[in-house]
Amino acid sequence: MTSEGNIVIVGAGFGGIAAAIELQAHGFTDITILDAAPEIGGTWFHNTYPGAACDVPSHGYSFSFAQRKDWSRLCSPQPEILAYLQGVAREYGVDRLVQPNTEVTSCVFDDATRRWTVTAADGRTFDASAIVMATGQLNRPATPRIEGAETFTGHTFHSARWDHDHDLRGKRVAVVGTGASAVQFVPAIAPDVAHMTVFQRTGNWFMPRRNRPYPAPIRAAIRRVPGLQAYRRGFLTQYLELLTAAIRNPDRLGRVVRVLSTAFMRSQLRDADIRRKVWPDYTFGCKRVLFSSTYLPALQRPNVDVVTAPIARITPTGIEDGEGAHHEVDTIIWATGFATTGFMFPMAITGTGGQALTDVWAKGPHAHLGMTVPGFPSLFVMYGPNTNTSGGSIIFYLERQAAYLRQALAAVRERGATTIDVRPEVEQAGDTALQARFAGTAWTRCDSWYRDESGRIVTNWPGYMRDYAAATEQLDESEYTFT
Repeated sequence: MTSEGNIVIVGAGFGGIAAAIELQAHGFTDITILDAAPEIGGTWFHNTYPGAACDVPSHGYSFSFAQRKDWSRLCSPQPEILAYLQGVAREYGVDRLVQPNTEVTSCVFDDATRRWTVTAADGRTFDASAIVMATGQLNRPATPRIEGAETFTGHTFHSARWDHDHDLRGKRVAVVGTGASAVQFVPAIAPDVAHMTVFQRTGNWFMPRRNRPYPAPIRAAIRRVPGLQAYRRGFLTQYLELLTAAIRNPDRLGRVVRVLSTAFMRSQLRDADIRRKVWPDYTFGCKRVLFSSTYLPALQRPNVDVVTAPIARITPTGIEDGEGAHHEVDTIIWATGFATTGFMFPMAITGTGGQALTDVWAKGPHAHLGMTVPGFPSLFVMYGPNTNTSGGSIIFYLERQAAYLRQALAAVRERGATTIDVRPEVEQAGDTALQARFAGTAWTRCDSWYRDESGRIVTNWPGYMRDYAAATEQLDESEYTFT
């Protein structure tokens, strides 16, 4: 079965919805959005673990064209964010463009017709003149391969696919990983479990986040005081840029912010043994800085242990660490993050001349402004290589990317062309310049999920949000070839 679609968007999260709204507003009406999930939402549909919330304030983690004044707190919980995104999709009429339960397995470009064929797991195909890959960087849960994992007789699941049918009350629970997700769900479930063992590979730098519901007077002021919403959004943007500035200048501003983080962490870590175990041993900002005022106190509960020895193997009844200790558990929760450097893989993407994107990216993902790759005409990646933010809101980037790819497709339409393809020398020069900007920053001073296997930083943007906005404000048609 073949469905005709001029523009196919893969992914119905914030990126896919942003692209659809932008394109539709500028006269592109033949749009199909494909998503493997049964509902709109992307990562906010899948991540439903207890305590799930965004660590970017909601007045910034929302579309500039669809502001809300009724957020319940500074950083809203997952159900509120999901309801917001689905509401925006309905409001702008792009919810009707979504075909749910459609897992895309391949996208193949035909040199003769200059069109793409998108194939779904159920065998359906979609013909497209352009493809927008909006699968994001945080879409595919990663679970480590550990000896004996298949022998475990208890229950296991990944935090990004939380098993709400599994009752944790009274259970002995192992949490493997201490990243952003664990920082949120550990305090939420610790009071209910019989015992929790947290397996930590590296500690984190923390900043406070007292995420209480807004008092009624503040909620009323946000709704009624003219300009207050715009001021808050502007203030939060500058505040988040300050964190990026600290990461970009680790020996100056970075040291100041590190002192603030140190003071906060010491005030929370009264237990000297726990403090020694969880204290980070790397430059502030090299890995993701986490915001929580509840995680460190949760680690000091009497029913919680922190293990810093590496995991040696999994047994039928628990986990054996590298020091020979065996930890009996009933449930293992993998809080091990995502395959961030794989982007849309394992989906097969084949461009001109039959070249596979996996081969083109064999030495690390790269794309012009994080969006376009030579040899893959009219294919755009949202939240692609080097467009992650360490301090700002990814929604800011997604809006700029949506506007940029819309300009590209408008240029194709105006020229009467079939496709647009970035020039190889432009993409290569841009990537070289981009990588050079990481020199001297905190990002280069340790290993992190920002890097691929070669050590190259492939996820993060090296500058500020305003830099990305300036770089993507106007499409330079001379950087592209039109066919």
